[in-house]
Amino acid sequence: MLNNKTLLITGGTGSFGNAVMERFLNTDIKEIRIFSRDEKKQDDMRKHYKNDKLKFYIGDVRDIQSVKNAMHGVDYIFHAAALKQVPSCEFFPLEAVKTNVLGTDNVLTAAIEYEVKKVICLSTDKAAYPINAMGISKAMMEKVFVAKSRTVSQNKTTICGTRYGNVMCSRGSVIPLFIEQIKKGKPITITDPEMTRYLMSLDDAVELVLFAFKNAKQGDIFVQKAPAATIGDLAQALKELFNANNEIKIIGTRHGEKKHETLVTKEEMVRAEDMNDYYRILADTRDLNYNKYFINGDQKISYGDDYTSNNTRRLNVKEIKDLLLTVDYIKEQLKDWRN
Repeated sequence: MLNNKTLLITGGTGSFGNAVMERFLNTDIKEIRIFSRDEKKQDDMRKHYKNDKLKFYIGDVRDIQSVKNAMHGVDYIFHAAALKQVPSCEFFPLEAVKTNVLGTDNVLTAAIEYEVKKVICLSTDKAAYPINAMGISKAMMEKVFVAKSRTVSQNKTTICGTRYGNVMCSRGSVIPLFIEQIKKGKPITITDPEMTRYLMSLDDAVELVLFAFKNAKQGDIFVQKAPAATIGDLAQALKELFNANNEIKIIGTRHGEKKHETLVTKEEMVRAEDMNDYYRILADTRDLNYNKYFINGDQKISYGDDYTSNNTRRLNVKEIKDLLLTVDYIKEQLKDWRN
């Protein structure tokens, strides 16, 4: 798929960037470019992998010139650079706009100029019915790449996106926090035991991007169907895995949190294609000539359900434990705990 091609990963020092890089590093790929502003993490990657196929570029998606410096000769882009933490985006919403919205526009502008063949933009379930600054900025990011996709021929640059739920054990996620609390003998702090979240692995996130890579048309958004669990059951599953008896302390929801997350809204369902394990949300191809819609309408009002963490397949405690045991991070933490 990427034989003798050059792949640029923005935000490449993050959890997703590392997972993609490991997937392709030992294939016939020509070059993987890691673009980020974190020189320490880039240096750690450089020393750890010691592979000539890896090239590192210091820069920031907010600065289009630094993006362009990494763009020459690139065939494909996985755009993962983002501000992802809900609390930090709540307190600094303009910073979320600068990175998630304007930064995405910079990446796409440069990609079109340099005739990159495909760009996959990574989004989040929080972009569907957004209630917090992070989700709103990601929803705007989706609008930006869909709008940008209308300005360029698919034969020149294909622009599409993916939207996925919580990635288990990614940086800043809740599972590492729970494990840290278990190991320190502290109460496990949960917001609401009935709150539900999708559970996806990093491998799932990579597979979703690769599915989009293979199947995307201009402006599409791809969603992987995923199981979900309540936060209460997730905490109980971790307690059982670690044979721990920590108290569970309910602290209440934080700013900008939903009880359930949505991956596909009911409004999007009218133009969503069911592809077995995935949904493809087709781009809205209407233009600004609205007169015809005043005359005929578009006949597309959805009376069905959205696709949420509350109506997807719900895992019980045993199923959560089985799923967690497939994650390398969990296996490493359990090994360390038992030693």
